[in-house]
Amino acid sequence: MQNHSEHSNHHQQHQGHNMNKFESEVEVSVSYEDKYLRIKLKDTEGNIPLLEETHEKMMHLIVVSNDLKEFYHLHPTQEGNEFHTDISLSYSSYTAFVDINPKGKNYVIKPIRLEINKNSSPFMGLAKPLEKDQNLIKEIGGKTVELITDPLKVDEEVTLEFTISNGTPEPYLGALGHVVIIDQAVEQFIHVHPVSVHDTIFNTQFEKSGLYKLWAEFRFGIHVHAYPFVFEVK
Repeated sequence: MQNHSEHSNHHQQHQGHNMNKFESEVEVSVSYEDKYLRIKLKDTEGNIPLLEETHEKMMHLIVVSNDLKEFYHLHPTQEGNEFHTDISLSYSSYTAFVDINPKGKNYVIKPIRLEINKNSSPFMGLAKPLEKDQNLIKEIGGKTVELITDPLKVDEEVTLEFTISNGTPEPYLGALGHVVIIDQAVEQFIHVHPVSVHDTIFNTQFEKSGLYKLWAEFRFGIHVHAYPFVFEVK
């Protein structure tokens, strides 16, 4: 577990574009109990869909606390008709995004609210609004990452470039890095990969204006760090 903290339709959803263009043909449920997450999948015929591997894994599970302070990128294990993973969640309100590529099925990634205890609402929202970073330079584990962007505008493709000091990232899950972006309402989900195997440059697009939080994951040796940035799309 890390706390850091092809089917053409899937490619679109994986990048967060055209989220409502297709009707999802796979139903996903996520439950949490005793530090254990269970994920169940069912297609419109009631069968377990066959999944295709994406970036070395059958499933990428992103879990965030609804104040966006906690971030987990997990890869659950499949046993029988369900996937599962151990995780210790301390807050009362979380959201899960299940990133999969069902073979021959349309799939739309949707936010799934998690109820951690019976006395809490499954979605309490942010305790306070996100605050835009004034400085897009972050240091973790002795490695410094700077985010350089185009002007961030709705419905325009933008480039996200990361310059890294004091280290060279190594391939992680079949790419030189991974970027996950979630809006402050914890509704919009974007997961993108570099434009090439040699560059830490990513392209994406935003459908709505507002504040977003981004986690850029890079591997250095045995460690994977997720560098968080908060920015505004206009």
